[in-house]
Amino acid sequence: MSDLGTRAPLREVARAPAEPPPLSPLPENDGVSADAAGADPQAASAARYRRRVLLVLSAIVLTLVLYWGSGYVFAYTDDAYVTSDLVSVAPYISGRVVSVSIVDNQTVTKGSVLAELDPTPFQLALAQKQAKRAEAEAQLAVDRDLIASAQAQRDNTAARERLASDNLRRATPVAAAGFVSRQALDTATAQVQEAKAALADAETTIAKAQQMLALHQATVATITAEIAVTQWQLDQTKLLAPTDGTITNLTLRVGDQAVENAPLIGLVDAHAWRIFANYKESMIRHMQVGHTAWVWLDTYPWHVHRATIQGIARGINRQQTERKPLPYVEPTTDWIRLQRRFPVTLVLQDPSPDIVLHMGADARTLIIY
Repeated sequence: MSDLGTRAPLREVARAPAEPPPLSPLPENDGVSADAAGADPQAASAARYRRRVLLVLSAIVLTLVLYWGSGYVFAYTDDAYVTSDLVSVAPYISGRVVSVSIVDNQTVTKGSVLAELDPTPFQLALAQKQAKRAEAEAQLAVDRDLIASAQAQRDNTAARERLASDNLRRATPVAAAGFVSRQALDTATAQVQEAKAALADAETTIAKAQQMLALHQATVATITAEIAVTQWQLDQTKLLAPTDGTITNLTLRVGDQAVENAPLIGLVDAHAWRIFANYKESMIRHMQVGHTAWVWLDTYPWHVHRATIQGIARGINRQQTERKPLPYVEPTTDWIRLQRRFPVTLVLQDPSPDIVLHMGADARTLIIY
């Protein structure tokens, strides 16, 4: 009995849960330390945020100041392109094209034959006018003979007029003395008058013959001028290159009809290369003709070329019109209104012979004041 009594309480003790150990009391100042520990990270984070904001604002202000100040040091634009003179070769005469001596994109020199028109009509016209001139020159010989004959007749008439005048002068005192009849004196007077009239007619004939000679000489001169024009037209049947350059966009073919003063061939001038750079109106006031510029050609990247300002436009057209006495520069790009820009002409200095310029190619330019 005693064993059972002692075992029962032991089982109850075993089944009872173990009690947790008593917690030690917290110090009175632990709540204050916890608040301080939570406030220090927030203050540090706020301080770091303020520093970042100040750095960003300072960087923005510095960037704006540098951008504004850079306008007084240098001017840069990527709105630039390469250009030259495009010569439109047009014939002075009309005719059918019988030969084309060039191909597209061919380099030619000044005076090279580009094409030829049919010379046959001009050769025939030249032969016809030369025949007319020969006929007119033959008429001049006839006119000179007529003048010589009229002058001889005038001289004969003048001799008769002198003889009649002498006879009348001798007969007049004799008739006054009564040794010559009045009828004989009247006859001598009539002979003098007839001789003078014949002499006047001879002078008129000579004058008419000389006028006819002058008219025919003018005809010869006119025909000679026509021959010169026809010869010039014949020479113009060969289209020659007006300058050194490169043929572009050639569409001319044998059999085409050439029309007077209508362009047939395009030629890019090899000696007129320049760069057109459109600069903002706030920049051009610092530029002067002769200033050095630096050019980056997109056709030859990573190479900078030295150039010189050749000219600065004194005006632009604010409206796009068909006639362009002034250059027109588009004031917007992708619907963004830009400052007015003025073309500045740059000329490359001592370009490398290995560089092949292309009309219309993009470029970038930098001008240091």
